[in-house]
Amino acid sequence: MAEDQPTKKKRRLRSTASETVREKARSSETTKPKKSGKVRTALAKVFGPVAFIFQPIRWLGRYLVPRYFKQAFAELKNITWPSRKQARQLTTAVVLFAIVFGALVSSLDYGLDKVFKKVFLKE
Repeated sequence: MAEDQPTKKKRRLRSTASETVREKARSSETTKPKKSGKVRTALAKVFGPVAFIFQPIRWLGRYLVPRYFKQAFAELKNITWPSRKQARQLTTAVVLFAIVFGALVSSLDYGLDKVFKKVFLKE
């Protein structure tokens, strides 16, 4: 009888020690390269006396420009755009499809118009 029962497979659990892909992505997003202290001090020497001019600009950037637009432009930098040749080929395909589809719809509309006028209006 014991031979008739199928053996149960043991379930394997992932080890919790390694990071998941999502955790790796989050950790790479949060790490920002730190600015050099020399650069910061040089900028402070140059722009220090006129820093009050940049306060309204900083305020506008922080509060009036939504985070959405900043992230959208950052995302545009990550896009791999098609080459000119691919863009031309894809545009040609779309234009040809639109012409063919428009001709099909207009001919169907014209034909149904004639059929319905003969059937219902008895012309």
